[in-house]
Amino acid sequence: MTDVEIKVKLDRDAYIPERAHDTDAGADIRSRSMFILKPGQQVNVHTGVHIELPPNTVGMIKSKSGLYTKYGITATGVIDEGYTGEIVVGLQNKGSKERIFQKGEKVAQLVVMPVLYPSFRISDSIDGGERGDNGFGSTGA
Repeated sequence: MTDVEIKVKLDRDAYIPERAHDTDAGADIRSRSMFILKPGQQVNVHTGVHIELPPNTVGMIKSKSGLYTKYGITATGVIDEGYTGEIVVGLQNKGSKERIFQKGEKVAQLVVMPVLYPSFRISDSIDGGERGDNGFGSTGA
């Protein structure tokens, strides 16, 4: 894979996104301040990170697997190619315990992916595979 460089602007007290290993898909995003996330609560975490995505890419904000499996904390979001404002991560605590995050702690990860820009048209029918409209639980579990 060709190396891709993404321009990053950091506000005061912000941390540059970093991959822990060269082959990690996601770059860790860190909090620029301490905060508390209570059970059932959702907070918007200001990161102070601004990025310029390459053409035909999208930034996906994804949960850290450790935060999800240990505490039930999830994150999700989409950064469109043209957006250069601050990355704000929406975190939700679906677990049963309060979690204190320290300044500089990892809160989510940023995965940059290629994207298609399809047009949409209305149709009277949708051709599908053998699955058709069988959805949740249709294959057994």
